[in-house]
Amino acid sequence: MKAASSYLFVPGERAERFDKALASGADRVILDLEDAVLPDAKTRARDTLHDWLEQHGADSRVLVRINGVDTPWHEDDLRLAALPGVAGIMLPKAERASDLAHLRASLRDSQTLYALIETVDAVVRLRDIAAVQGLSRLAFGSFDFCSDAGIGDDRAPLDPIRTQLVIESRHARLPAPVDGVTLAIDDEATLAADVSHARRFGMGAKLCIHPRQVDTVKRGFLPTDSESAWARRVLDAIANGSAGAIAVDGKLVDRPVVERARAIVAQLG
Repeated sequence: MKAASSYLFVPGERAERFDKALASGADRVILDLEDAVLPDAKTRARDTLHDWLEQHGADSRVLVRINGVDTPWHEDDLRLAALPGVAGIMLPKAERASDLAHLRASLRDSQTLYALIETVDAVVRLRDIAAVQGLSRLAFGSFDFCSDAGIGDDRAPLDPIRTQLVIESRHARLPAPVDGVTLAIDDEATLAADVSHARRFGMGAKLCIHPRQVDTVKRGFLPTDSESAWARRVLDAIANGSAGAIAVDGKLVDRPVVERARAIVAQLG
């Protein structure tokens, strides 16, 4: 199954935006009870979300970002997971494998679980976190990580962290991780450049903060025309080739090349 590439955040107290977010084309919509909601509005937002989820029913696109395990809202937020309308949970400030394992045990088997990596402590413990049985995917809270690490730029200085997320995801047989948000809502060129940058480092998806970002993100994670044409040439050469070495575009086709070509074609659907 093709992994989701676009994850759209929506403030959990803005019920009038929920259906619009689902109509945006985003692969997943994250109804957010954490950063998007002020402390004095947490309970109201949870109640708002509860009422909407009860009416909306089951939907595989709907995730909820609950508040972290060390907050006073965590346990009450987690009770929302019992509703059929919640397809998955995102845990912010995920730092301990034990917390994720406990959370996983409280979810239905069909529900997904995302670990949002936002701190230095989380990166140091990344292998243990990624190895949690039943974890669905890692996501990168890049701006919170910058704040925690004292880093002032979320692009090149964070590339070693992106690489680490990709390596640990692959080691744990998880889908390629989800990259952090781009704050520029009306700057499509910047967003496209950020998506391209993330993709080059092996990230497989991106967090969005506005519906206008969704199409650019989804397009950016699809194979380019040249990549698609190359992949088809490789697979055609394999299908039509005889025994012995096969070359495409002057380069030897070996097993990793074939696997890459198949992965590209699979993304095209």
